[in-house]
Amino acid sequence: MSVKINFNTGVVDMAIGAGGKAMNRLIDQLMKKAFANDYLLQGEDQATLPEIKGQLAMTTDNYVITPYFFPGGDIGSLAVYGTVNDLVVGGAKPLYLSVGFILEEGLPLKDLKEIVNSMAEAAKKVGVKLVTGDTKVVEKGKGDGIFINTTGLGVIEQSFVTRTPLQKGDNIIINGFIAEHGVAVMSKRQGLNFDCNVKSDVMPLNRLIDMLYQSGCKVKTMRDPTRGGVGATLNEWAYQYQVGICINESALPVGEEVRSACELLGLDPLFIANEGKVLIVCEAQETDKILQGLQSQPEGKDAAVIAKIESENEAYVTMKTRFGGIRRVDWLSGEQLPRIC
Repeated sequence: MSVKINFNTGVVDMAIGAGGKAMNRLIDQLMKKAFANDYLLQGEDQATLPEIKGQLAMTTDNYVITPYFFPGGDIGSLAVYGTVNDLVVGGAKPLYLSVGFILEEGLPLKDLKEIVNSMAEAAKKVGVKLVTGDTKVVEKGKGDGIFINTTGLGVIEQSFVTRTPLQKGDNIIINGFIAEHGVAVMSKRQGLNFDCNVKSDVMPLNRLIDMLYQSGCKVKTMRDPTRGGVGATLNEWAYQYQVGICINESALPVGEEVRSACELLGLDPLFIANEGKVLIVCEAQETDKILQGLQSQPEGKDAAVIAKIESENEAYVTMKTRFGGIRRVDWLSGEQLPRIC
């Protein structure tokens, strides 16, 4: 009879990462129960998947957030939604995920169980199957509680993302308030605690973007402005497409608590991570249709046009301030604060 793992008081130890009985118990009593599906339960070193018709899309990401529980979510839901969102902003339907856990010796098993169950719930919500995975354990002091790697596989059946060059007059839309994820995480970081009721915006974008597809909207490109925030994504586009982008500061959706926290910490909300936002570039004639579609859904009710392509054959990002001036919005030379996603 298998020994039951004590998920209430137990901790991760080196035996769990050794590939023996302890590892087998963890997989049987936690991973297989949480992620149960026909492909995972094949029990092989790989998942044998059915034939997929369409153009494949694949993405991978690592999640090393501190703390791993934060207002509005945790590293488990973040790993699933973050990977799913990377697929859907490319016009893909997410299908399968793999997961790799790196656990630090001493991690409470109750925390691990909560994170795994959160991943399972998130995967179920977005309709993806977690089909293969791996777990490693590192000595105490060589990790940060838990690191998670995910790889996502999706299919592009008929993309509505045109990927045509960005041109003068194109608009840039965002689906809601920025910098909420980064501020929520910072508010709970050890040594940086401050009063704040902001919750992370971590959420899946698949339903929202599928609605745009079903509505017949045409977009040129999309990106989820995660690490580095809106400012980094706009600079990436400026240099990738060789265009000049001008942000309208008055149109930027920034919540009052987020704004206050950024002023307190001396941070720019443009460069703070988001986990439930999408930036969309479209032709001017598509703008109203896309905005109306976004604003009809809870995930996009605060959607707004925040920037415009104002020139071609030169790469820069500027901002028209509330006072009518123009300032440069350049890359940060480093990260404002590490490990926000």
